[in-house]
Amino acid sequence: MGVNINYENKQNYKRKASRSRSASNGMNIIGKKYWYFAISLIIIIPGLIAFILWGLNLSIDFTGGSRLTLSFKNGINNKTIDTVKGTLTSEKIKVYSVQESNNLLFVKTQVLNENQNKKFVSDLNKKSISFKEEEFETIGPTIGAETTTNAILAIIIASILIVLYISFSFRKVPKPTSSLRFGVCAIIALIHDVLVIIGLYAILGHFFGVETDSLFLTAVLTIIGFSVHDTIVVFDRIRENLKKTVNMPFAQVVNESILQTLDRSLNTSLTVILVLFALLLFGGETIRWFVVALLIGIISGTYSSIFNASPLLVVWHEWREKRRKIKQ
Repeated sequence: MGVNINYENKQNYKRKASRSRSASNGMNIIGKKYWYFAISLIIIIPGLIAFILWGLNLSIDFTGGSRLTLSFKNGINNKTIDTVKGTLTSEKIKVYSVQESNNLLFVKTQVLNENQNKKFVSDLNKKSISFKEEEFETIGPTIGAETTTNAILAIIIASILIVLYISFSFRKVPKPTSSLRFGVCAIIALIHDVLVIIGLYAILGHFFGVETDSLFLTAVLTIIGFSVHDTIVVFDRIRENLKKTVNMPFAQVVNESILQTLDRSLNTSLTVILVLFALLLFGGETIRWFVVALLIGIISGTYSSIFNASPLLVVWHEWREKRRKIKQ
């Protein structure tokens, strides 16, 4: 009885493997791995160049300074903006940026105290401009520097913990691979997603004045978590298939594992993307760029999990095999 059950299980697995091989004949992701790596580089390199040349347009959350939000009943024109800037500069107050949105003017300046802000409001009122100060916020440079340090530490610590977790969870993975390779490849995919979003923000910050604030940090950490989650789903299927298949080439095992989890990965990402699109349309100005960062990060995370992380395992394996043959 037990022999029959085992025989049936083996036959069922062979039929599934046969169907999977048939599917892989139509979609050989691993065979085109260098094309996918090239696509990633084409996306990342312009962002890296922008980051090196211009950096990120850091908000006062990181640099320190004051942010004034002014609303104008009669709308905003160039004369209004010039008047606001002139009023501030006449008091020897440095203006970093002025952004307009829906009758609101967002002004970022050097650190102001309460008296300076009151004098600015009073001087602007004397110029017969109908406005209201909706918000006045000041963050000292010390707090800004501390926020920057904590942001970098958070990303580094999260990356180290992810490598340790994956290395431990995949410690019993069958040969020819190792748990460390899974952890390193997951981190490379994670770095890919972080570089994509940082490069995008460098470009948006330079050309459109988009600021990198504390919500950006939240978005980056969320993207890291999502990217690793998606990567582990594929890695876990690779581990299972390595246990079931002994004589199948490693590249084929990885390719079939990707195809077996492809629908799940895409469907999971699509549901998140639909929710984020709804937030982008109806969430308001305050969280708009936060949602944009999440959207780009989720799409990048899905791509890297499927087309970067797992193919990197194959590249690493092929490199090790070549080295082993040379030594022999």
